Amino acid sequence: MRYLPLAFDIQDRLCLIVGGGSVATRKARLLVRGGARLRVISPATTDELEQLVADSNGQVFQGNYHSGHLDGVDLVVAATGDREINRIVSADARARHLPVNVVDAPDLCTYTFPAILERGPLSIGISSGGSAPVLARLIRAQLEALLSPGIASLAALAGRMRDRVKAVLPEERRKDFWQWVFTGPVASKVDAGKNAEAEAQLLTALDAWQGSPAPSGEVYLVGGGPGDPDLLTFRALRLMQQADVVLYDRLVSPEVLDLVRRDARRIYVGKKKEFHSVPQDNINQLLVDLAQQGKKVLRLKGGDPFIFGRGGEEIDKLADAGIPFQVVPGITAASGCASYAGIPLTHRDHAQSVRFVTGHLKKGTLELPWAEFVSPGQTLVFYMGLTGIDTICAKLKEHGMPEGTPAALVEKGTTREQRVVVGNLSTLPKLAKSEGVEAPALAIIGTVVSLHEKLRWYSSR
Repeated sequence: MRYLPLAFDIQDRLCLIVGGGSVATRKARLLVRGGARLRVISPATTDELEQLVADSNGQVFQGNYHSGHLDGVDLVVAATGDREINRIVSADARARHLPVNVVDAPDLCTYTFPAILERGPLSIGISSGGSAPVLARLIRAQLEALLSPGIASLAALAGRMRDRVKAVLPEERRKDFWQWVFTGPVASKVDAGKNAEAEAQLLTALDAWQGSPAPSGEVYLVGGGPGDPDLLTFRALRLMQQADVVLYDRLVSPEVLDLVRRDARRIYVGKKKEFHSVPQDNINQLLVDLAQQGKKVLRLKGGDPFIFGRGGEEIDKLADAGIPFQVVPGITAASGCASYAGIPLTHRDHAQSVRFVTGHLKKGTLELPWAEFVSPGQTLVFYMGLTGIDTICAKLKEHGMPEGTPAALVEKGTTREQRVVVGNLSTLPKLAKSEGVEAPALAIIGTVVSLHEKLRWYSSR
């Protein structure tokens, strides 16, 4: 590491900029935002640069640079576009032990400008040491997407409460308290724009932390999507990184699970055909028990937790127990798998409505309103439909759907193992067996399936 990342206080400090063009103006904007006073040396300057100097109560010298312009300054920027002048400025500044930046010349710099991500009092700098500034900016954009929209308000709240917390809690407890604030229900209220409620909850918790156990934990009910980790929401990813313990299902892909905080405890509670590793009532109670131990609990589900995910049952138990919780929707399997298979669920020429149906057999039968499903202009999506595909196709034909109606099975949709098997109501059950289709698989039935061959875009290879 050649450049040590440091935070430099430039409030009311005199900063010299040699140069008056667009590059110098960009640097001036940044320095003025930090509260600096500007001294600009250049034969000509932009109107914006002159205004920035005036706003900072600084000085503009119309003319050529000489070493006397360094008198009394704390920081130097050379942005003339003339390498020889920039070299001279750098040498003069180094001789006086002044930090100097020469734009696009890392070899002449003693410091570089990082790509800065700013949220209120919080600022993050990403530096490549001048070797790849565009890459640093791309990384900044990725980090911006990951930060909670309320992070600035949360940092401001912490600043207001810092001395109060310091006066109340001993040093060994402060770190745990702030971690709870930044990752628990206080942060959730700030994200929701409920700043007054967040501050009140922080103060209530502060009283509770004095000589007593930490407050109750929280549960994050998060939809992990159909498999591709790129389909996670930013909020889901943030909460996955905060959890102390994760309860996950069979439908959560290994790639998604890899994004959970590495030191989090992992508990598998998935269900398979005719085998439940953990009964649902036990899962509900486990969520309550772990949260009451002060844990941040991630309940990670494949797809969306409120679409055939039994998420409503789980948060109902949490609400009864007074456990704080958040729900983060995920891309449901129907949407994700259909999109990756090139099968639009609705289309003006084919389907004006779509219906999600559970294809899970109960006691060997599928008790469903089959007559309602046989309607033109409708797409049917059967979740967990592989086991009952024979029954599904037979019942639809029995109730009047043409046997030539296009139908598809999407196996392991959105993942690298995705496979799409296309047929119709008569051929799909046989194709499922001959092609060896395995769960998880989603059945899509309707004329939209006929668009698959033309619109397919995703190659699992």
